Amino acid sequence: MDKKFEEAVKDFPILTRKINDEPLLYLDNAATSQTPNPVLDQIVSFYQNTNANVHRGVYTLANDATTAYENVREQVAAFIHADEAKSIVYTRSTTDGLNLVASSFGDLVVHEDDEILITIMEHHSNLIPWQQLAQRKHAKLKYVELAADQTLDMADFKRKLTERTKIVAVTQTSNVLGVTNPIKEITKLAHQQQAYVVVDAAQSAAHQTIDVQNLDADFLAFSGHKMLGPTGIGVLYGKLDLLNEMAPIQFGGEMIETVSRTQAKWQTAPWKFEAGTPNIGGVIGLGAAITYLNKLGMPWIEATEHRLVTYLLPQLAQITGLTMYGPKTVAKHESIVAFNLRDLHPHDVATGLDMLGVEVRAGHHCAQPLMTTLGVESTVRASMSFYNSLADMDRFVYDLKMVKEFFNRES
Repeated sequence: MDKKFEEAVKDFPILTRKINDEPLLYLDNAATSQTPNPVLDQIVSFYQNTNANVHRGVYTLANDATTAYENVREQVAAFIHADEAKSIVYTRSTTDGLNLVASSFGDLVVHEDDEILITIMEHHSNLIPWQQLAQRKHAKLKYVELAADQTLDMADFKRKLTERTKIVAVTQTSNVLGVTNPIKEITKLAHQQQAYVVVDAAQSAAHQTIDVQNLDADFLAFSGHKMLGPTGIGVLYGKLDLLNEMAPIQFGGEMIETVSRTQAKWQTAPWKFEAGTPNIGGVIGLGAAITYLNKLGMPWIEATEHRLVTYLLPQLAQITGLTMYGPKTVAKHESIVAFNLRDLHPHDVATGLDMLGVEVRAGHHCAQPLMTTLGVESTVRASMSFYNSLADMDRFVYDLKMVKEFFNRES
């Protein structure tokens, strides 16, 4: 077995827990990842040794906290290959970042009869903000549909991208279909029409190398809790010239330069978007998570997870009555697998698996328009991370067959 894998698994004590007297098998990494000891240790160390508010004090503890906080901004910029740290805005989550772009930048560039182009595979976080913007501005919201293999239909994208398109919003990796979209090609085509591109990287940041300069994305958002970090912290990357044009949508302390009785002048980006006391501990945890990912190496993580999918998909395909969603070819499939078992409700399947210690997600996965397109109300979803093993995949398939047999026998 891979020595790096063996060492990494030791960093996740939760994986030794038992669920219903069975060893935990955690396969809901698309919802949130587990957090390793080095990240937890760094968060605790911050609160034990450096805890103070940032940007507000001239004393040593405040300066130390501010330095640590801003150093992570540099670290995030390097992680996604941004050209400068000022293009990194701390947010609460991917959702928060996407709403910031839609509410501030969207209001600047979208006008009546303009078009916003998104895909049918979007998470609600990258759908509803654009839906609301279109309604506010009396603009048209258009959807790119799926191709026959349930990848993004790029021919449909090219047809629907017009000179009236102002914003293209697209997920890098679908949280249901497990497919990664060709962001660089999408961005190139959109920019030819003078449209701006907003990327939801919630499902890709922890699983593949992201280079925002190579992708040429105008905005890109992701969350810490899906990449080994704590909840409540996220990142919005934006090209600095665009961030400078945008107005803040939250107001209060820290985001101002001067305030009088009648008016206020904002700080420059990114600080004008970070009103109030930020989630300092969350930022420290995010930095520690990035350090951990970098230590493992994103190429190793990608290869490890690809090996899991390559091993799992053919086994699932052999289960009678199982319908998989997303591309059937391993080369096009990331470590997210959604499926249904004939005549069994996804919640029953997930509950049965939970009784055996296997934790998967069941529901519409905050992607109801996609569910409608697929002709279902919900699915079961298993999502892997680098701390899962081939033995885990064997157990998952075995337990899934056991659940299927149990319900079929009961019926």
